[in-house]
Amino acid sequence: MRWTAADIADVVDGRLHGPSDAVVERVTQDSRDISPASGPWLFVPLVAERDGHAFVAAAVAAGASATLASRPVDAGSAAVIQVEDTERALMGLGAAARDRLDAAALIAITGSVGKTTTKDLLAGILSRDRVTHANLRSFNNEIGVPLTLLGAPDDAGAVVVEMGARGLDHISLLCGIARPTIGIVTTVGAAHTSEFGDVASVARGKRELVEALPPAADGGVAVLNADVELVAAMADHTDAKVVSFGHHGEVRAVEVVLDEHLVPSFRLVSPWGEQQVRLGARGEHLVSAALAAAAASLSVGVSLANVAEGLSEPQLSPMRMDLQRTEQGTAVLNDAYNANPLSMAAALRSLAALPASRRVAVIGVMAELGAQAEAEHRSMVSLAEQLGIEVIAVDAPDYGEGVRHVTGVDQALDALGSLRAQDAVLIKGSRVAALERVAHRLLD
Repeated sequence: MRWTAADIADVVDGRLHGPSDAVVERVTQDSRDISPASGPWLFVPLVAERDGHAFVAAAVAAGASATLASRPVDAGSAAVIQVEDTERALMGLGAAARDRLDAAALIAITGSVGKTTTKDLLAGILSRDRVTHANLRSFNNEIGVPLTLLGAPDDAGAVVVEMGARGLDHISLLCGIARPTIGIVTTVGAAHTSEFGDVASVARGKRELVEALPPAADGGVAVLNADVELVAAMADHTDAKVVSFGHHGEVRAVEVVLDEHLVPSFRLVSPWGEQQVRLGARGEHLVSAALAAAAASLSVGVSLANVAEGLSEPQLSPMRMDLQRTEQGTAVLNDAYNANPLSMAAALRSLAALPASRRVAVIGVMAELGAQAEAEHRSMVSLAEQLGIEVIAVDAPDYGEGVRHVTGVDQALDALGSLRAQDAVLIKGSRVAALERVAHRLLD
């Protein structure tokens, strides 16, 4: 998306210093993203734990042609757009980018788990018949959503954005920027309860996406999980057309079969017809993400054949149900990107489905659970015991008794001991645990 410094200054109500005709085609808040070959860039110095203004000179040296700033900076010959608040200016610029994407289907995804996988599957489907842009990694907040919109090409036919939330009114803020036409709610459960307080409040926060959708007459579609009561009830809070998915939904999977590599196959049943699907993602729990992606895609006119092809060959984000084998043949299931009780339980059940004589879960803390943290961690230990899975807890005392507690990666590897071809290991924890280091060491 192409801008001039003058365009940007006008949009964000900033004072322009330097060349007004400086061209910008890409936007970032991270100076390390910038290179002359991939620009020209606008640098947005955010003020958080570190003040991004300290990196303006480095950004300009790397190839930024313009920068926002809320205090004096040395930007050399680059254009400087002076604003009161760089984060607020970024959100305003993202909203202006959304204006340029008026012809595109803007699909937003929220939910306690499954947002990124649903996004990956949906982008794989939509790209079969239209120019499609989706957020990188898990860019799902007031920084990531504007950056996603600004990164979309002008001829995009579909833009997919994830929306996370740290509390009530957060998704409303994001919807004010992105103005989605289609909203997907994957599920609601115990995630971020330290911020929301309880699951009912989580549901109210996620419902803000559904409430922000345009009416059905203007193309609004709410894609809701029929198997989760708190999500299904959101149908009463929107004037958009409702399309449900899940076991009890309009879009559902029947005759689901899981192969020895955890890859599901099923028959997709929908109001648009039926289609056989072999999912290009592992884990029976990801069938729900596939159904959500299929429902949204069918709602915007994608053919059943393209839905099946897109689901079979997605480009998945890393550290999500990534199954590899060590030189000895041990199965390593790396699902270490993040964790909450819903995703941890699904990962444990996936480990139990792997053919193995010994199954071990190397798990870290499930963060941001607030007062429910200890009970939720202990419930995962009970589930693992039921499934016949050994548990090694890394720096996570809330798992309590019945597991082996270790500190750090080296102790976790020692606790695993000598692994054989008949063994299977799950690696999972919240992002702060960074347990992918265990997977990397095993596979190296």
